[in-house]
Amino acid sequence: MSQSAKSCVIFDDVDALSGALFSWCAERSIRLRSQEGVSAAGAVIELFFAGYRTQDELLGALNDRNSREVVFAS
Repeated sequence: MSQSAKSCVIFDDVDALSGALFSWCAERSIRLRSQEGVSAAGAVIELFFAGYRTQDELLGALNDRNSREVVFAS
């Protein structure tokens, strides 16, 4: 894979992670720098490493996780 192609993959991953986090927080009127926003960021990263790659997959998994847990573990 060329350096240019690798850069595109990395930016796509960052876009998916940030898009899912921003959408989740916006839907709930949660500030990104609040404790809940920071916990959600950690959860999005964990979900990414668990194999969720697109913004829709990450957001869906984050919503599923949120519905099972009252509060994210820090």
